[in-house]
Amino acid sequence: MALSNSVTTCLSEPVHYAICKLGFEKKQSYDINNILSGNGEVCWQAITEHVCYLESDQSVDYIKSIRSLGPVCESVNLHFTSLTKEQFIIQYASWFHWTNCTEVFLEVFDVLQYTQATEVALGLMKLTSCLERALGDVYLLKGNDCPFLLRDLLASEQLAVVFGQPVMNVLRIFIGSPYGLNLRNVLWHGFASPQEIPTKYCAMLLFLTAGLGQLLQTYLLQTKCVLVHRPYVIFISLEELNVFPGKYLNINLNNETLSLAEELVKLSSFVLKTMLPFWIAGLTAFKQSRYADSMILLLPQLEAGLRLLFTTTNKCPNRLLTAESSALYTTFDEMLAKHLDNEEINQLPVVLGEPAMASEFLWDFLNHQEGPRIRDRLSHGEINLEAFPRVVANQIVAFAITLLCRFSDEDMLSFKEHMVIKPLMDCASCYQSRFHPISRLKKQVLECMKSIHSWSELLTVPEEQVQTIKGLEENAEASTFILMLSEITSQLLQYMPQNCCSSDDSINSVLTERLLVGLCDTRIRTLYSPRPVLEIVVILRKISTQCHQVSEQVVASAEMRYTQWMNKTLRSRQRHNYLRMLNSIKFLSPVLRLILIFITLELVSVLSVCKKNPFDYQQYLKFLKSVLQYTENLVTYTSAEKNKWDEAMELTHNTLIKIRKISDRKLMLMHLAT
Repeated sequence: MALSNSVTTCLSEPVHYAICKLGFEKKQSYDINNILSGNGEVCWQAITEHVCYLESDQSVDYIKSIRSLGPVCESVNLHFTSLTKEQFIIQYASWFHWTNCTEVFLEVFDVLQYTQATEVALGLMKLTSCLERALGDVYLLKGNDCPFLLRDLLASEQLAVVFGQPVMNVLRIFIGSPYGLNLRNVLWHGFASPQEIPTKYCAMLLFLTAGLGQLLQTYLLQTKCVLVHRPYVIFISLEELNVFPGKYLNINLNNETLSLAEELVKLSSFVLKTMLPFWIAGLTAFKQSRYADSMILLLPQLEAGLRLLFTTTNKCPNRLLTAESSALYTTFDEMLAKHLDNEEINQLPVVLGEPAMASEFLWDFLNHQEGPRIRDRLSHGEINLEAFPRVVANQIVAFAITLLCRFSDEDMLSFKEHMVIKPLMDCASCYQSRFHPISRLKKQVLECMKSIHSWSELLTVPEEQVQTIKGLEENAEASTFILMLSEITSQLLQYMPQNCCSSDDSINSVLTERLLVGLCDTRIRTLYSPRPVLEIVVILRKISTQCHQVSEQVVASAEMRYTQWMNKTLRSRQRHNYLRMLNSIKFLSPVLRLILIFITLELVSVLSVCKKNPFDYQQYLKFLKSVLQYTENLVTYTSAEKNKWDEAMELTHNTLIKIRKISDRKLMLMHLAT
């Protein structure tokens, strides 16, 4: 892509003018004492006087306001560069406490002293994310659900009540409005190169944040409210995020690999040359164990590189530039979608290749609701920057290296075959989604099976202590139950894939677990799942969740009742009920295993749901919802509060009849798939 060398800016002409020129048109100097009192307070009235309004509807005139505020920003920048770090801390540090990120703002002050373009951009991205998070905390003083988008947050009535509408208008000139400078978005979405962000705007936002702290302190004293900071999001189950095996990362993401990556960055057509400093700075930050900084620098560049691919492959070069306020940016969401806005097929996933590894990885790490959503969480200030986990940064850097390699010239084969790069390429080529609902259902099924398997280890009362109680002895009804269970199991096993087959119709817990593991290893296409597929998966997940809850309740009740039995603290009725429970779970265990097999077989065949006509689809949904209703009722009956074991068994018997009927009529998805 020769385009990566020829592009000089990703800012459209009006946006470039607004950011790089408009605020420099007024040449006169501005006295800092006009906006900063002798005791160090920000004079907001003097700042808000520079906001201009349209005569037509009294909305903000962003063009005139940016022009008017230009000299003010310059004055603030000169003021900060005249201070020592100690002076700055004494005068301003306490006014950043409301953000819960004081250290970040002190770092931004350091950046202003050296004006290295990449560091200024990094500082501005960190500042805006921390500021957004803090403003969200303030919003919650007055409102309930904090808006997700910064522009909605800044336009909210709740913040206007606390800070005043004129103050919020000042902020919207710099961030949060597509009509203003929109500094947060042009940086976080990878549109602005380092040299295109004037340092004085970073200084001004630092100054305004301190001023907001002063206003907030006054408001809190007057209202006697207490500002509560929301806890940071913590990445759990880090092993799930470890896509590139640890042995590769420990060996490969060392200085040798990162040095190779730096060479690749200079040669790869994936990198816009104007953005090269961001790539180098991001890799350097990783080397220095500054993992959050590394991600903040590299994630927007992944977006910029993918946007270059997107616009090239879809033949829409104009979409490489920032959009105007009347149109949307070309961001990850659109680039990873199946169709373009004109309903044509998006060619980017095709270019990224099968088995859709890059698309799946990007969806997993950036978009799927149950995934880490790294870019969202970083850009909205939801993550503690000081504690960003290396394992997450490892994955993004390793993935970035694979993209740099894939979109490089053929004569760079030596890079791709290099002993420290090739394992990463091989690993990436077989990536499977981990956070798509289909993948999450597989995980749920196996976790549920593990819980049910633990029933076999439950301690039960010695046989000699169990007195024969009416209703517990083996009877014809129990035999019928077992026979029906065996018949349904036998029917389902016919649809097992060859690699998962069992010769035994009466599968025990261990064998069921082995079958489920085999089924869950079956690769199912997750990219761009049709709506009917997702609807089915949602219901199957709910069924699995209810089964797991039943299992956990059984384990908890059995353990508690056993202890009480041995300690002889159970009353007569409780003893009777405990024995009924022990009798019931002998039947419940194979039933729950059967349901898990059913869920997983349907999941493996889920794409065939698109073959059903609307009527059959609705009938199938109705059947699934009836199974869900059964599991929900089972949760109720097996709870410690209810303990209705006879009712649970009657309910189970009726549901098995329903499942057998559907199976006999071959209305399940597994029947369509064969």
